[in-house]
Amino acid sequence: MTKAWLGCPGALSQVVAAPDASLYVSVASLWEIAIKSRTGKLKLKPALPTLPSLLVNLGIELLTIEETHVLHSLDPEPETKDPFDRLLLAQCHVEAMRLVTRDQKLSQHPLAWRPG
Repeated sequence: MTKAWLGCPGALSQVVAAPDASLYVSVASLWEIAIKSRTGKLKLKPALPTLPSLLVNLGIELLTIEETHVLHSLDPEPETKDPFDRLLLAQCHVEAMRLVTRDQKLSQHPLAWRPG
C-alpha cells in the first residue's frame, strides 16, 4: 500500500488513513514486484532498491517471511494456486492480520479485509 493507492473510495481509505492503523507490506509482495519489473510486466517509476525505504518513510512496515508462514496450512483453501497469494494469506493468518487486495479470487477468502 502506498499513499497513491490510498485514493480508493470508501471505507478502505478511512481505515488505512486512520492514525492508529498498522500497515504492513510483505517482503513476498516486494519479491513479486521485483520479478514483474525485471521481466517487463510492471513499469515502476522508483528504482527497485528504493521501494523498502519509500514504504518505511510512509509509515508502512515490512513483514518478513518466516518459516511459520511458509509451513502454514490454509483452511479454507484459497481458490488460487499462486504461491505468492498463498504466502500472503498464510502470513495474514499467522500474524492475525487481514489481507487488503483487489484480486477477486483472494477478496472472497475469510482472511481478506471487507468493509464492516
